Amino acid sequence: MSGRCWKNPFVCGISPVRQDRPLPSLEEKEGAIAFDPDKPDLAAPSSPDSAGSSSSLSRYLHYGALALVLIGGAAYWAIKPATLNPMADPRAADAMALVQTHRALGATTLLQAVNERIRARSERGEGVRAGEWSVKPLGKDRYMVEISIREQSANKTQWFEREFQWEANLAAHRVVAVSVPAQGLMPVDDNQRMPLYPPR
Repeated sequence: MSGRCWKNPFVCGISPVRQDRPLPSLEEKEGAIAFDPDKPDLAAPSSPDSAGSSSSLSRYLHYGALALVLIGGAAYWAIKPATLNPMADPRAADAMALVQTHRALGATTLLQAVNERIRARSERGEGVRAGEWSVKPLGKDRYMVEISIREQSANKTQWFEREFQWEANLAAHRVVAVSVPAQGLMPVDDNQRMPLYPPR
């Protein structure tokens, strides 16, 4: 700096330093915040103990939820009626097998005829929804075996539900159709007619 600027700073465009203003401290210059050892550091990672306790709690909750699901499923299977669970009654299972393996019109068995009906409609692009086979007890050695099939109309604007129902008589080893859709799958008997209701 030249002698003129040193004697008169205003000549060189430099404002003089005010001596009455205290210089900023190092903390103020760097914008630092004083560290307080009593306050927790939020940026510091959590301790391993807290992380381990939270993970173990989450694991226990998962195990508890899984146990509740398993217990609920087992309880439902144990108390649901036999009409929804043929395997709970060996005789009901025999009745279902008697119907499904019975000879059919245009197919080897009724089960095959039902499956073929569903497959044919599906291949034609017609909507079809098949339910599950079910068994209901009617009395001694008599069971109602049925399956519901929802079929879409040709113009695809309506749905129709067809109930295929058969009465299985285990003592007589006989299967009789008790609904019109089921009658259409039964073979013609010796009198050239399809059995619809059991003989009286």
